Amino acid sequence: MRYAVLFERTETGYSAHVPDLPGCVAAGETIEETSELMRTAIQMHLAGMREDGEPIPEPRTIAEYIIAA
Repeated sequence: MRYAVLFERTETGYSAHVPDLPGCVAAGETIEETSELMRTAIQMHLAGMREDGEPIPEPRTIAEYIIAA
């Protein structure tokens, strides 16, 4: 499955979360580090949901950049 990940710059680096997987978050010093940590966090989050017998949500979030004049 392909989930949208939102990244935000913080005072110490970057944080990220997956809107379709509440509680699935990661943070790192660089966007590359945060992205790699997020990849692992998603895998662990989904594994935990499967282990707990929870349904895996279908990806629903769509991200797009809008240029404001």
